[in-house]
Amino acid sequence: MSNSWTTRAEIDADITAIHEVNSAAFDTEEEANLVDALRADPNWIPELSIVAVDAAGIVIGYALLTRCHVGDTAALCLGPCAVLPQYQRTGAGSAAIHAGLDRARERGEKYVVVLGHPSYYPRFGFGRASEHGIRLSVEVPDDALMALSLDGSPLPGGQVRYAAPFGI
Repeated sequence: MSNSWTTRAEIDADITAIHEVNSAAFDTEEEANLVDALRADPNWIPELSIVAVDAAGIVIGYALLTRCHVGDTAALCLGPCAVLPQYQRTGAGSAAIHAGLDRARERGEKYVVVLGHPSYYPRFGFGRASEHGIRLSVEVPDDALMALSLDGSPLPGGQVRYAAPFGI
């Protein structure tokens, strides 16, 4: 599989394709529908919803950053990231995440949290959130909640408050 893709912010014409990517990548339709719910939430930041597109302009991957808070401090949450099965393990997902994090830095955002697989997200600079006093209102494995400072400033402590569609 060729690694020829580009990344960009999603556009309205991508909505159906993004849903198809999520439906193909996630186990349940509830997980696939989360992106649609986040897009309707007031915390959604359109320019931080990134698609990876192949040479023909077909959406093959997706990553989303949305507003959350760590304690009283505004932060971002790296939300659903998905890639069509035939493009998984080709770097398309990583490219979309890197593009989203770069765009967040350009916007002056400082912090990002992610609840995800502990062997995947450290490659982007994420570390254990608990080491900085960051926690959730629900029990998760200690290494599953990770945090990243985009500008090198100390991470804030406190409980993460996600956008409502996350249900946490």
